[in-house]
Amino acid sequence: MRAPPSGWVALAMAASVLRLCLSTAEGSQHAHPDMVSHLPGQPQVSFRQFSGYVTVDERKERALFYYFAEAEVDPLSKPLVLWLNGGKLNNLKAVLANGWHWPGCSSVGVGAFSENGPFRPSGQMLVRNEYSWNKEANMLYLESPAGVGFSYSVDESYYGAVDDKMTARDNLVFLQRWFLKFPQYKGRDLFIAGESYAGHYVPQLAELMVQFNRRERIFNLKGIALGNPVLEFATDFNSRAEFLWSHGLISDATYKIFSSACNYSRYVSEYYRGSLSPICSRVMSQVTRETSRFVDKYDVTLDVCISSVLSQSKALSPQLLLTTEQQVTERIDVCVEDETVNYLNRKDVQSALHARLSGVSRWTVCSSVLEYDFLNLEVPTISIVGSLIRAGIPVLVYSGDQDSVIPLTGSRTLVQQLAHELGLKTTVPYRVWFEGKQVGGWTQAYGNMLSFATIRGASHEAPFSQPERSLVLFKSFLGGRPLPETF
Repeated sequence: MRAPPSGWVALAMAASVLRLCLSTAEGSQHAHPDMVSHLPGQPQVSFRQFSGYVTVDERKERALFYYFAEAEVDPLSKPLVLWLNGGKLNNLKAVLANGWHWPGCSSVGVGAFSENGPFRPSGQMLVRNEYSWNKEANMLYLESPAGVGFSYSVDESYYGAVDDKMTARDNLVFLQRWFLKFPQYKGRDLFIAGESYAGHYVPQLAELMVQFNRRERIFNLKGIALGNPVLEFATDFNSRAEFLWSHGLISDATYKIFSSACNYSRYVSEYYRGSLSPICSRVMSQVTRETSRFVDKYDVTLDVCISSVLSQSKALSPQLLLTTEQQVTERIDVCVEDETVNYLNRKDVQSALHARLSGVSRWTVCSSVLEYDFLNLEVPTISIVGSLIRAGIPVLVYSGDQDSVIPLTGSRTLVQQLAHELGLKTTVPYRVWFEGKQVGGWTQAYGNMLSFATIRGASHEAPFSQPERSLVLFKSFLGGRPLPETF
């Protein structure tokens, strides 16, 4: 019998070695203790998922929970993106009246399962998010600080006085130790993105990374993206009055007193210092009455989840009887938050995620145990954004243009002022950008380091209400390219 040509032998040997390498790699990947084999109700997918805990303080037994979805295609070549949600609503009265902004909401429940993650809960099942950001990157969602979501501190005294500095330090330690779990991502292009109070979390964490890299370079930070962020308390909050008036939610008379007699930043400061003045109380009562509890302050054009609003209304006003049926738009499930709460409180889901409840009886979207230092809200972070740009870190600020909580007008003003202070020239003049054959929003860029964009028709949580447009923006951000000028 003739021997096969030598080239064939070499090729067969190479194939055998390749199969062995792949088999070994696959075996080691499946052995990872944090790997999620399958989430209950999940459709079949090609990418891997991981979730679990990283201890950030052994002495006080403090651990942060994460969920990690690798990129759908070729994760080894895609960047790593850390996503941080910020705050939202901290008490029932505030939920219905004002849209309070408060630190302590879940990046897993909001970011991963309601916005830009691979799945969204629907009844007992998970449905595929066709515009998930893991189409473009490896997405890491962190529940921070401890006390948020599944993250916890055994020493519960920690919850009583948490502030921005503590959160930033814990987030830095988390990333350092997460790289020990996933060494293949150390040195990978790294971006940080987030929204809301992440306007504090993201710049402060990035600042610590830049400082740490001066001693030991382990963070290959390539840029940060901030969605409807709190960057400067007075500018951001006081832009609400004009936004509400321009969208017809308050009258001319109310706009006048909301702008002069008691602006929103004064009202919030007085409220949390326990010194609410009669004039501010009257102004806010009038604003609340006109805007209505049945308008979502995070998207003034989006329908509300009637079942949630009615249950909250009943808690405030038991005599209130309404028969309005729940309305859910065809494209957007406005009750997705309720569905997420139900899903993440299932024991089989918690088991699959390697998650546990510590010190609380239920998983909640926003923390019920955390007492965050409110005064941190008044400390501007726009100056930190400026220092990051000076250090060579590109920054994108984007705004869902239907958000009245942190309106686009305040963010745009702050970005323009910062560009002027840094001496950055306009490189992309204010113009429209496109997603498909429709206008996706407006954008302006300064130098190659700072840019601003709106997402047309989007809420405070832009990837939730405008997923296609948000994905286009995200892809351009990762690639360092201007948003599409044509279709």
